[in-house]
Amino acid sequence: MAFNLTHQLGALAGTPIKSGEMTTPSAESSLSVSPPSARMPISMNMNYTSNRNVSPPMSPVLGSRRADLSVACKAFAVETVEEQRTYKEGGIGGEKGKGGVPVFVMMPLDSVTMGNTVNRRKAMRASLQALKSAGVEGIMIDVWWGLVEREAPGAYNWGGYNELLEMAKKVGLKVQAVMSFHQCGGNVGDSVTIPLPQWVVEEVDKDPDLAYTDQWGRRNHEYISLGADTLPVLKGRTPVQCYSDFMRAFRDNFKHLLGDTIVEIQVGMGPAGELRYPSYPEQDGTWRFPGIGAFQCYDKYSLSSLKAAAEAYGKPEWGGTGPTDAGHYNNWPEDTQFFKKEDGGWNTEYGEFFLTWYSQMLLDHGERILSSAKSIFQDTSVKISVKIAGIHWHYGTRSHAPELTAGYYNTRFRDGYLPIAQMLARHNAIFNFTCIEMRDHEQPQDALCAPEKLVNQVALATLAAEVPLAGENALPRYDDYAHEQILKASALSFDQNSEGENREMCAFTYLRMNPELFKADNWGKFVGFVKKMGEGRDSDRCQEEVEREAEHFVHVTQPLVQEAAVALTH
Repeated sequence: MAFNLTHQLGALAGTPIKSGEMTTPSAESSLSVSPPSARMPISMNMNYTSNRNVSPPMSPVLGSRRADLSVACKAFAVETVEEQRTYKEGGIGGEKGKGGVPVFVMMPLDSVTMGNTVNRRKAMRASLQALKSAGVEGIMIDVWWGLVEREAPGAYNWGGYNELLEMAKKVGLKVQAVMSFHQCGGNVGDSVTIPLPQWVVEEVDKDPDLAYTDQWGRRNHEYISLGADTLPVLKGRTPVQCYSDFMRAFRDNFKHLLGDTIVEIQVGMGPAGELRYPSYPEQDGTWRFPGIGAFQCYDKYSLSSLKAAAEAYGKPEWGGTGPTDAGHYNNWPEDTQFFKKEDGGWNTEYGEFFLTWYSQMLLDHGERILSSAKSIFQDTSVKISVKIAGIHWHYGTRSHAPELTAGYYNTRFRDGYLPIAQMLARHNAIFNFTCIEMRDHEQPQDALCAPEKLVNQVALATLAAEVPLAGENALPRYDDYAHEQILKASALSFDQNSEGENREMCAFTYLRMNPELFKADNWGKFVGFVKKMGEGRDSDRCQEEVEREAEHFVHVTQPLVQEAAVALTH
């Protein structure tokens, strides 16, 4: 399930492939994407054949890593006074300039406290050292709007972030900074609650239509409704102006780190930081996997836009409301008149009108914020990225209902990801996508889940639009089976007879740094995974050597890691 994990992102820019460089793909399996005739002129083979000649360079001294890992594990459990340690820098990832996919690791959601300090400082410092020693390229950090600008409009407190970013710089880790303009809490993986700034919450309380709203009047407070993007509803500023001012203040405060330590800015654009509507909210049990979700356009500002669009289209009677026959959050497509495969409303003139408007509103929202972000960071060397949700359930149906309610106009007959990729291309942004670790057969087949085929379609869209593609895992996975799927997906392997430049994901971000990751077995597998990712698909070293090195590392550190794992559970 690739639903709603917060703040995952892609990374450093890669070199896009020219659209004419690819050749015809091999046959797809039975549940395949049926592209329209004008869908895209190119194809590629996402069926990766594992190259057994893959391996990383020599390991660094295991003794130094043993100290790092021990301290990291123990520091997670308890803060104690320790003498200063000297850690050996360096790593075991692939050498720069030799291909491979750099791996970033997501930091805990509460890395900075509500009091704007670094949470569990010693644990953080030791853990960063351990990640560095494992060959990790960098870390991802959520920069919460609800923490930094909590007290008053324009009053920014960067306290904990100043210290955390300096920690990363000292260790030698790069940073992906997420401009998190959404609420944390209520979604999969949300272990803490961080609301929107208090003064924003007060404005929403005064005007509830600033919140996304479904047809039953349920309000969603994760993110300000995009229907209000250009209206001065937040103490005289528009939401987009608030986001822009926040990014500008971030740039000015951290200008000495931009391009060197801070290499990427991911711009939050919706719930969970993703460019989408909050169509499948888990809070209070509203939605459960694999429900189709619900349209979120019933606030007065969005309905005003729908009314104007219907009048311009010549069908004013279509402007009063969204579809009334689209079922409930936990229905399946065939339970509804609108989404059913035969004679469903989605495939009528009305359906095309509504879904075009609904998805275009989302694209326009992304365009506004990206235009601002590009202008703000144009004189720096940081990359900009946007996260798109991996909504893979009911992907094998004709209507793709869960994608439609989220704002992605993707059906059996229409590509909904190419317009998004083209929008990102206009702003030189990275397309970051999730559910990279998933395989089709692992998911409920009665719900026609197809994460691999979805990733394949998205890769085709980024290829056609010539934008870099980055990935992340949607749910925590520590097993080799998931790691192998990530290696396969990140390689973006095309037909071997294809001429032109090989293409890989520009980066992968791993969910997440936590005590579970530092358990002996998980840590050993993770180290091997990072080594393989760093080598790249064209490495001439054998995979067995990588596995032997990882096994040796696990053996050497096992007593310390076991001790730390026990301490972490108490």
